[in-house]
Amino acid sequence: MTTIRSLTTRLQRVPLSRPWGAEVTSVGVVATHVVRSDGAEGWGFAWTPQIGASAVQALLEHDIAPAAVGRSAGPGEAWQDLWEHLHEAGGGGLTTIALAGLDLGLWDAEARAADRSVSEMRGRRRERVRAYGSGVNLHYSVAELQAQVHRWVDAGFDAVKIKVGRPDLAEDLERVAAVREVLGPDRALMIDANQRWDLTAATTAIEALSSHDLTWIEEPLRADDLAGHTELARRIDVPLAVGENLHTVHRFDDFLRAGAAQIVQPNIVRVGGITPFLRIAELAASHGATLHPHLLPELSGQLALTLPDTGAEPWVEDVEDAGFAALGALVDPSPVRIADGYLTERAHQGLGLRFAPLLSAGSSAPSAPSTPSTPSTPIA
Repeated sequence: MTTIRSLTTRLQRVPLSRPWGAEVTSVGVVATHVVRSDGAEGWGFAWTPQIGASAVQALLEHDIAPAAVGRSAGPGEAWQDLWEHLHEAGGGGLTTIALAGLDLGLWDAEARAADRSVSEMRGRRRERVRAYGSGVNLHYSVAELQAQVHRWVDAGFDAVKIKVGRPDLAEDLERVAAVREVLGPDRALMIDANQRWDLTAATTAIEALSSHDLTWIEEPLRADDLAGHTELARRIDVPLAVGENLHTVHRFDDFLRAGAAQIVQPNIVRVGGITPFLRIAELAASHGATLHPHLLPELSGQLALTLPDTGAEPWVEDVEDAGFAALGALVDPSPVRIADGYLTERAHQGLGLRFAPLLSAGSSAPSAPSTPSTPSTPIA
């Protein structure tokens, strides 16, 4: 049996060329490196935009690496045991984000050892997937927002998503109307409230905004409000999308069983990697729900190419100027290409996502069961 020989990490912050807000000018990446007992190597990462990156690295180094060394290196084979090992610190959130760093590295190593990409190893079911333009733009003026939407239209996107949830509903109505004016009647428009409303406010807002032909409303309520989403789904006609802040297959099951979502959007890193993401995809298909993975198109796009056709093909989210390759964060060219509203894959090995070390980044010493290493200091 091929086993995990070592797991090492490096924590760095990747500056954003288009800040997501006054306080969000970079994202945290914990780059991971896995070595197997047969010498094969894999590279993965954990990711969190603003909060918790150093805690994620500490979990990887002090708790995951010592427990992982010596276990099977087959993709997914150690995942459940390691999740149970970490459960005392929480079933999801930091623990699953950290587990993704190992899981992605193991999938990468398996594919690289076979001189293939992960999508080839999994089996591609389509050669391209639809991509939609997205942005963190609630702080934009109406003119800035319309200019962004014009850029998406000019780039060939036929679907876009914008943020809503301004203090005054009249502002949201003005902004959504302005975006629909740019898009015209034939392009898809999605809105994302990022958990800003309660049930009453969401009901009122969605009823008012739905006149602009919305494809979905994303995270209208607190992400963990199962009862609220269930009731909201009963009240409105716009499809409900949730999932970027659900962290386990069990929580996705709760929402799907309750009829609290028609669209699920698992973030591959936040749920713990490719292994649980594939389980969530199977679950969504069994409930007849549509799955569109959240963010990280250079990763999620590769997996979207392999998902079964359940009647509604997955879309991938492309946040403007936020791709890792465009930000100069990768050693190699991007493993995917987004053009004319579609994502396709470029030739590469594994996941093709090796992060280039930044000058001030810290790195860990190799981890072993008896000698967990000290977390390194993040870049400011």
